[in-house]
This record gives sequence, structure tokens and C-alpha cells, in this order.
Amino acid sequence: MKITNARSWIVRAPWNDNPSPDNTNTGSRTFVFIQVDTDEGITGWGEITTYPGPVANRAISAFVDQIGKWIIGENPEDIERIWSKIFRGMTYVGTRGATTAAISGIDIALWDIRGKALNQPIYKLLGGAVRDRIALYTHPPQAKTPDEIIQPVKDIVNSGHRAFKMDPMMPNLHVGNASFLDGEISPEAEATAMDILAAARETAGADIEILIDAHGMYNVPTATRLANQMAEWDIFWFEEPVPTESWKALKQVKEQISPLISVGERLHTRWEFVPIFENNLADYIMPDITWTGGVTELKKIATMAEAYYVPISPHDASGPINVISGAQVMLTVPNFYKLETSRYDLTSYNVMIDHPLDIKNGDLYVSNRPGLGINLDPDWLAGHEIDPNEDFSGKDPDSQ
Repeated sequence: MKITNARSWIVRAPWNDNPSPDNTNTGSRTFVFIQVDTDEGITGWGEITTYPGPVANRAISAFVDQIGKWIIGENPEDIERIWSKIFRGMTYVGTRGATTAAISGIDIALWDIRGKALNQPIYKLLGGAVRDRIALYTHPPQAKTPDEIIQPVKDIVNSGHRAFKMDPMMPNLHVGNASFLDGEISPEAEATAMDILAAARETAGADIEILIDAHGMYNVPTATRLANQMAEWDIFWFEEPVPTESWKALKQVKEQISPLISVGERLHTRWEFVPIFENNLADYIMPDITWTGGVTELKKIATMAEAYYVPISPHDASGPINVISGAQVMLTVPNFYKLETSRYDLTSYNVMIDHPLDIKNGDLYVSNRPGLGINLDPDWLAGHEIDPNEDFSGKDPDSQ
């Protein structure tokens, strides 16, 4: 079997950003999917949706299309060799970030092909299941006031989810990931954040785990102060308290706070997790299967974490391939905590896939269909593809 084509699809999809009973809160979101075709008619699907929105997605899409030409003629069964070929071949321009995202999307598609060729789901090719379902955690929409968080939290609890993640600081910061500057937060935004968190805890009750995301935005004293304040409301973890470039800054924070720490969505490959484990810097890790190196690398990182008795909880908050590929790996991992999803209601994915994700009471059930167990619809992709030269006048509606 030979690879005959590998390409990206950057598409704009309808997206229910703030689920409501009347389904009126709809918008759109961009996704980047990978298609790998073979001479035996088997197609594999991957994903590398990233941020900030159209800007980053267009850039990574073009990068993948060039990398895709490099693997035409390869045997898709040689997954490890192709992984290393791309990784080592890009050493002069950098083996992290765009390179690992490209590897991730291709790697996921190759595992999908392998499963389809053998008529087995991916998890069975990785050693088989150690559990029968995948526990999820999810997100409420961003709330700028305490009143705005109450109903979304009620909806999540009523859906059966037992954990959710939020960033009560972000809505009032007036900045995003792309405009991080000094790592500070105003007193007003900080006070409002604590009020939002208090309202969320009161609404959720004591049994629901509340995870806090700092998005890697703060300096050491600010992150330390925020974490210790939020401990009052029994937060489950404080995620990415400082920018990822300095693990020594992370060490300073960890030594001064009481909440547990989770890191990893901005770490690429097993090598960047080595200092995390060796310096006891995280209580949980959260690599993203579509950015850190795909199925192949996520399984290796999970095994490394197992040796340190650190639970793994993948960052899987993009599209359906992201979620299901992470679930396939986590079904085989003893040290799994929960899998992330962007919303408790993921029916917005249904227009693009042939089988809806099977979610009941906050758990995802993985089918025994071969490969990933879902396929993207090529006709739908073609009908929603974004022109890479489209002028969006600098506006980035999907940036986070």
C-alpha cells in the first residue's frame, strides 16, 4: 500500500458557541483537517485545528500541504518511520510547533488507515482497552459577570458531566493569547473573577470538579496570588499558570501554591515533558494529540507519565477528530483522568462526520468501527472550504 495524496482542509463550520434550549446562539468556527489517501482506496483522517483562528489555521494548513508532498509514495503502515522522517527532516526550521502539528495530523490519519486496513479500531492496535468509557470534562461559555455563569453551570451539571473548566479572568482582561504582555491583571478583573468562581461553585455544588485555566498568561507573583485565592473555592487544578518557555518559573509557582497544577497543551513531543517529570512540576499533564505528535506520541507521553504516577488528561477541545483520536489512545492508558471537550453538547460536529460522538452522562463511548470509528464527509468539506486568499480584514472571529 502506498500514499497517493496528503492534503489539508481548512473549513468554516456552523458552531453553537453558547448552547441554549432554543439553539439560537449560533456562529461559526474554523477547523483544519488532514486527508491521506492510498492506492488501495483507504482514506485516513486527521486534525490540527489551532489558534488564533483563521490566521494560525491558514498558516498551518499551507505548511501541511507542503509536508504532505514529502510522504507521497510512502507505505502508510510505516508510521514510526514517517514520524521520524518528518521530525528529523525539519530540524533546521524547528521540530516543535508547526512541525509537530503537521506530524500529528498525518500520524492520526495513518493510524486511521492502519485500523481500516486491519478492520480494527485504533485502541485495539495500541494494546486494547483498560476501561469501557472515557470520562469527559467540558467548558461553560465565558462569563463576564457572576450571573452569566449560573445557567451554563446548571446545564453542564444536568448533562451528567462531573467536571468543567473555566477561566474567570479572561473575559475581563481585554486580551487574548496573541496579546499577552506583562502578565498582570487589574484589581477589578481579579475581583470579578473571584465572584464568578464563587457563583460557579455555589451553583455546581461540592461534588463537581472545577478546573481553572490560566492560559499561560501570568507572571510568577500574579499566578501565585490568583491560585491561592481560588483555593478557597476548592479548585481541582490551576492550569498553565505561567508562559511555557520557562519551567523554572513554573517551579516557583508550584512551590508557593496549594492547588494542583496541570500543564502540557503547549508542550510538543515527549522531550518537552522530560523536565516536567524530572522536576516534579505538574500533578496532571494535558498534551494535545493534534499538536504534540499524534497517536504515536501521545501514547509514549502517557507511558512516561505512568512511570511517574502522573495522570494524563489530554487537551482535546477542537474538532471531532481531535476528540475521538484522543479517546482512542486514552482507552488504553491506565493513568487517565478525563478527556477535554469544548462544550457539553457536541452536536455541532454532526454535520461533518458520518457517526455522531456517543456521549452519555458525561462519558464518551468508543465504537468498534475500524480506525478512528468516524469519517469526515468530503462533500461537506468541499462545500465549506475557506479560500486561503480570502480577505477577512484582520478580523479573527475564532481567536481564543
